[in-house]
Amino acid sequence: MAYAMNQVTYYTKEGFEKIKTELEHLIHIERPLISQQIAEARDKGDLSENAEYDAAKNAQGMLEMRISKMQDMIRNARLIDESKMDSSKIQILSTVKIRNVKNNAEMTYTLVPENEADLKAGKISVSSPIAKGLLGKTKGCKVDIAIPAGSITVEVVEIAIR
Repeated sequence: MAYAMNQVTYYTKEGFEKIKTELEHLIHIERPLISQQIAEARDKGDLSENAEYDAAKNAQGMLEMRISKMQDMIRNARLIDESKMDSSKIQILSTVKIRNVKNNAEMTYTLVPENEADLKAGKISVSSPIAKGLLGKTKGCKVDIAIPAGSITVEVVEIAIR
């Protein structure tokens, strides 16, 4: 996922804490490990033919790039205030129960920022086709949603904030 400079990204408190924890791990655990690997490889002699040294330096470059990207993400992060959310219409962080009008199958999804989507946990990206079709709708609405296999009609059964 590419991040442009100053690109604002929205997070839940949980998602933001996860990124901060990962960044702390990279800085305080991974960075010292790579520095140690470089020092050990350097102690083995001729650097011009030292594959371990080259690999460690490459790993260090990749790590520093990742740390820098994560620091930018944190700088440009905006937290979503769940206490100010309205459950009368579907929006980000809404948990929505929908019913497929054709076969009566019911599904429940929570609409989350793209970077927190996890289909197994029932969290779908707010930019997914289903979420886009549901945004702004209210309880009882019937909605035609374009999906890769064509189109489905669903009825909004219930809306809650997480």
